[in-house]
Amino acid sequence: MTDQGNNNQNISRNPFAALFSSLADAKQFASGQKPPLHHGEPPCELPSQGGSENSDSIEDNDDSVAEISRSFLSRQELCEQLNINHMIQRIFLITLDNSDPSLRGGNGIPPRCVFLVEMAAEMDGQDWLDMDNIEQALFNRLLMLEPGNHLIYMTSCNAVNLSADRDAGDKCAIPFLYACYQRAKEEVTKVPEKLLSYAVRCKNLTVSNTRTVLLTPEIYIRQNVYEQLLDLLLEGVGGAHWFELVVEFVEEVIAGLLADQEVRTFSEVIGPVLDIFQGRVKELDLCQLLLFSYLDLLLYFSRQKDIATVLMEHIQPKDPNNGLQYQKTLLGTVLSISCLLKTPGVVEGHSFFLNPSRSSPQEMKVQESNIHQFMGQFHDKLHQLLKNLLQQSGETRHLLLSWLGGCLQANAGRTKIWANQMPEIFFQMYASDAFFLNLGAALLKLCQPFCRPRSPKLLTFNPTYCALKELSEEERRNRNVHARGLDKETCLVPLPPQQSVEYAQSYSLLTENLIFTQMTLHLGFHRLHEQMVKMNQSLHRLQGTWREAQLTGGPAAEQLREQFERLMTVYLSTKAAATQPGMLQCCLNLQASSATLLVQLGLSNQGPEHAQLSFPLPPLHNSLLCHMPEFFAENLGDFFVFLRRFADEVLESSADSLEQVLNFITVFMGNVERMKNPHLRAKLAEVLEAVMPHMEPASAGTAQPIMFQRQRVFCSYHHAPHLAEALIAVFVDIEFTGDPHQFEQKFNYRRPMYPILKFMWGKESYRESIKSLAVYASENLEAMNPPLFLRYLNLLMNDAIFLLDEAIQYLSKIKLLQLEKDHGEWEGLAPDALREKESSLHMLGQLARFHNIMSNETIGTLAFLTSEIKCIFVHPFMAERIISMLNHFLQHLVGPKMGALKVKDFSEFDFKPQQLVSDICTIYLNLGDEENFCATVPKDGRSYSPTLFSQTVRVLKKINKPGEVIVGFSLLADKIKSHADRQLQDEETYADAPDDFLDPIMSTLMLDPVLLPSSNVTVDRSTIARHLLSDQTDPFNRSPLTMDQIRPNEELKQQILQWLAQHKQERLQMGPSG
Repeated sequence: MTDQGNNNQNISRNPFAALFSSLADAKQFASGQKPPLHHGEPPCELPSQGGSENSDSIEDNDDSVAEISRSFLSRQELCEQLNINHMIQRIFLITLDNSDPSLRGGNGIPPRCVFLVEMAAEMDGQDWLDMDNIEQALFNRLLMLEPGNHLIYMTSCNAVNLSADRDAGDKCAIPFLYACYQRAKEEVTKVPEKLLSYAVRCKNLTVSNTRTVLLTPEIYIRQNVYEQLLDLLLEGVGGAHWFELVVEFVEEVIAGLLADQEVRTFSEVIGPVLDIFQGRVKELDLCQLLLFSYLDLLLYFSRQKDIATVLMEHIQPKDPNNGLQYQKTLLGTVLSISCLLKTPGVVEGHSFFLNPSRSSPQEMKVQESNIHQFMGQFHDKLHQLLKNLLQQSGETRHLLLSWLGGCLQANAGRTKIWANQMPEIFFQMYASDAFFLNLGAALLKLCQPFCRPRSPKLLTFNPTYCALKELSEEERRNRNVHARGLDKETCLVPLPPQQSVEYAQSYSLLTENLIFTQMTLHLGFHRLHEQMVKMNQSLHRLQGTWREAQLTGGPAAEQLREQFERLMTVYLSTKAAATQPGMLQCCLNLQASSATLLVQLGLSNQGPEHAQLSFPLPPLHNSLLCHMPEFFAENLGDFFVFLRRFADEVLESSADSLEQVLNFITVFMGNVERMKNPHLRAKLAEVLEAVMPHMEPASAGTAQPIMFQRQRVFCSYHHAPHLAEALIAVFVDIEFTGDPHQFEQKFNYRRPMYPILKFMWGKESYRESIKSLAVYASENLEAMNPPLFLRYLNLLMNDAIFLLDEAIQYLSKIKLLQLEKDHGEWEGLAPDALREKESSLHMLGQLARFHNIMSNETIGTLAFLTSEIKCIFVHPFMAERIISMLNHFLQHLVGPKMGALKVKDFSEFDFKPQQLVSDICTIYLNLGDEENFCATVPKDGRSYSPTLFSQTVRVLKKINKPGEVIVGFSLLADKIKSHADRQLQDEETYADAPDDFLDPIMSTLMLDPVLLPSSNVTVDRSTIARHLLSDQTDPFNRSPLTMDQIRPNEELKQQILQWLAQHKQERLQMGPSG
């Protein structure tokens, strides 16, 4: 507060004294002895002209008031000027009057004002403000470094008034001018009509000076005016009414800035504000309430047309070909906010799921729920932001879609295999998982309007968008094509050579929305899913190692605990980020709609209404599937597998969506014409396993998941027979994928197919479909193309033989290593050699476990199939195969070789010999009623012996199988032995058969010789039929061959039959002694 010792100046120097008839009246008025005038009433009452009635006349004073009075036209003008001065003081809280406050009236003047010292000195005694000097006064006020040092009391009240001190002494230009604007607005509503124009001019002055401050910030020392503007807006978003007032002020300032862009363009003014905004948001966490104030402000930016345009220009990356650069923009910074680790692998400074081993499951669930709540609000804001920018103007829409298209193309390398193997390079080149997760969530919300069941809008999607090659920027703008590089994507089927592409002149926003969303999910969600699976596996391994270390003690246990804690923090954070319920529901809606869309395209439906799915499927004609990228189907499959693993409850609440998914799987899984890639069709089997009801029991301590809705959908599915056929078809198709690793891959692909088939077998509609396939196969065994079910059984037995043989070998090697270790042979090994032994034992254990699991599935499948399907199994060439396989297994499981498989812990390697023996005996009992089958068993000269079956009976007793099973198998063994005795006699008869009568492959007597057309070699029909199931070529020259091409060798057959008859006759003549 300035020194007011000189405030008692002679009041006669004040020109307003001329308003009064005497100096005494002037003093009385200034001292406040008369009550102050109310605001809005006549500002002052002009005294009468009769000054002679006053004893203290003007003429009696040293200063001539009359002379001062002549400088004004009239007393009315003086009164008006007095009110203007007071109004300016109330609005701007500045003054040129440094007189004694006790001499001032309380005529609406503010309690505190800043005294403009320098300007007062220049005004040559004028101590009032008017419309001629206010601009200069306001400019001087804004240039003050410390206006609080020049505060003076405007009234005689000396009480502490911090609010008044703060308002008048505010040294920040923007909030000060905004406060002046608000006070000016209030004056406009209250002043008399004759002062209204002056109040409006004052309001306009606040706007124009704000514009000047923003255009020339360098002259306002020690002030960051852009930060002040941001803070003003940020403060405004706290309340709806307050924000409206701030926006009104800012809109007027923007209009001024747009009208005057000579010094600085509007973009140059708003750009620094956006930079500050980005810098602050970068430091915020997902669960901070302040973040949502910033997001509300960003939403205002997106709604304000001019700022939105600048915003879109501002977020363009420095290097559009570098994916990480998009994350470094303002929009990218916002999209990167998440509960995921900010720096991959660095847990320090992370805010979520710290010390998980010390937290109860309930505590972690509460934290996850809290994160989900904030994520839901965050995604709503992001969705609204994108929606605002798309709807704001054609320019902002084009810029946003171009940004998205460039971003997705620059980050396309995220899906490459090498990217996950080289994390250091990955994080320097591509945007983060959080970025793509949030972008995907926002885009998913944009897609929801057309993600309803059987939405007609969905059919407006135009797949030819994906076939467009490089376009100019002008073409992209005019045709609404902003995605890049899609023409290089592999599509569901190749484009037929004769089919031309009819491109649209312009593409809908729906088409772009759907494509951008699917691209984003492909680049983001897929990688996050893979990471969660790997982390889950690592946690299981680490937990096991940690427990072992705890038993031995030492520092290693504590180190492992810390590793486990860190990895668990990462895993729980990732899981929370990926399982936000609202996001999952939106994604489920999208994927179900995509499934519907693909089915309609698979039906060649290009009309406005959805076509009904029926079988057989119509032939494809000008199908648009050749323009649909495979990642549409990959995303769909990946999502449902993710739900099965990490959010199973979502599936149970989505019955309508599941039916759409089943339609998609039924149409595409077994149909190479609609989905060429066998790997992708095999992936659909995993999807089918994911969405079907669980069959395995829940683990200890966990609740059994609810399956009612899934059971209902599967059991009532209209196209159940075709779904079962599609499953068997893809089982067969993946035998030959053309991939160099096809042999190893096929077992992984077939793993989910076994439980699906087992589930289907338990449902009548599916089971009858499978049985009808078997009947057709048994009636068409020699068709040109082997029937589907015949090929399936052949491959099933091939797998069973290979898998169990491999498992047996691995178990034998494991037993040897375990014996070495038990005998102390490892104790003297060098550390490297010891680690090698342990690593070898671990690897063999994993291989044995995998092959045991798969062999258990194959034998189990044969066991339930043979319960109702018999005719095809007892056909001669199929019976020989299955019998030799079963006997071979029994040799290892119950015969003298079983000792080699007795490893320490069967369960560690999923070795279930009792179950295998039981399933093999079940197969024998299922088929044992057929005499042809029983007669074929002894022909297996490699493995069959009566002793083998008696050993099997002994094992059945040992493992406590039911009595009827033991008795039944014993009777079957006796029946087979009688056939064996008769065949032994026949073999003696055939022992000297001519070589021409023997099958060149099997070296057995041919009963139905056939001629192979290309090699001209004669073989037995059953031999070549078995061969062609796996390989449709002539075994002697590799020429293509099918069953319909072979020809019976009737002449040779007659010779064989004659020879057999002759030998039988000779044998009868020789009698028993012969």
